[in-house]
Amino acid sequence: MKLTDPIADLLTRIRNAVRVRKDSVQVPYSKLKHAICDVLKANSYIANVKVVGEGVNKELVIDLENTRSDLHIKSMSKPGQRIYLKAKEIPNVLEGLGIAIISTPKGVMSGRDAKKQNVGGEYLAEVY
Repeated sequence: MKLTDPIADLLTRIRNAVRVRKDSVQVPYSKLKHAICDVLKANSYIANVKVVGEGVNKELVIDLENTRSDLHIKSMSKPGQRIYLKAKEIPNVLEGLGIAIISTPKGVMSGRDAKKQNVGGEYLAEVY
């Protein structure tokens, strides 16, 4: 099945799995999705991410944190309306308690890291 917005699909699958208290969730693989999951793992929003399968049948298996009862995860940039930010425009999500996920020329990173490296990019999601 061809998806219009695979990033929103990834975030929705993670949000729904956390709400029904699943231990893990599987999503179709892409490099961008893997990079987003690495940022979530580095900021302790998910426990682990691994790639299973080969070729066209690759999938990401995302192990979720059991301590979370709810996870606010929202897609910001959409296929019909991309949102690009300069380094100084990157928001402080929930006064620094959450993170913004930014796709920069140096890779996908959290908003804090993008500000430190003084790079902007596409505003993919916010998480808290």
